[in-house]
Amino acid sequence: ETIQVHLAASSPNLSPATRFGNLVFVAGQTGRHPTTGEVGKDIREQTRNVLERIKLILAAAGTSLDNVLTVTTHLTKREALAAYNEEYARYFPTNKPARTTVEVMLNSPELLIEITVTACIPD
Repeated sequence: ETIQVHLAASSPNLSPATRFGNLVFVAGQTGRHPTTGEVGKDIREQTRNVLERIKLILAAAGTSLDNVLTVTTHLTKREALAAYNEEYARYFPTNKPARTTVEVMLNSPELLIEITVTACIPD
């Protein structure tokens, strides 16, 4: 089942998230602001934008960041890892999800980060 949510700069080629049973699979989100679509100026702002986008998607699916099970993060610069980790920790202060972080090239040079998550909808 596709989760419907309106976000600025969404790709028409994918669903923001899909649901199977009590699992929600969120498509990769980038550092564009959820309402303006503007790309964040640095890794910190882009990380916040990504996680705010994910929060909105999870809310539309009936869950939240508290129920995220896995996180896969794609960074374009290894040097951004420390700043990313600091911002990330504000969103996941305790009960941290299983996480994978890799260095990649994204499809637009201004994008510094893309994150995808899997969450559950608690009973």
